[in-house]
Amino acid sequence: QVQLVESGGGLVQAGGSLKLACVVSGRTFSNYAMGWFRQAPGKEREFVAGISGSGPTYYADSVKGRFTISRDNAKNTVYLQMNSLKPEDTAVYYCAVARAYYSSTYSDDYGDWGQGTQVTVSS
Repeated sequence: QVQLVESGGGLVQAGGSLKLACVVSGRTFSNYAMGWFRQAPGKEREFVAGISGSGPTYYADSVKGRFTISRDNAKNTVYLQMNSLKPEDTAVYYCAVARAYYSSTYSDDYGDWGQGTQVTVSS
């Protein structure tokens, strides 16, 4: 049984930083890409960042240059460092395990999801 546990969300002022973490159990972590998605109230879930099993990364245009995804395969953990946060980054952030080794921007390509962690950016 795959479990994903996210942490690190919270309330921050615009321009501030947060670092999210997601610990995965029940899966050979290094064999799968990981992704971060987010969902704001009244909006659809959207791709934020992805990282393949060996490390190539992908970002949504809206976060490129501000967010950094990384992974520690020894700790079965994926991170999302978020800098220069904006009020429009406010959302519930979800980590997910892809169905394959290479990352994807499509949520259907991810089979297991965490419970989500709230990020609120005040102006």
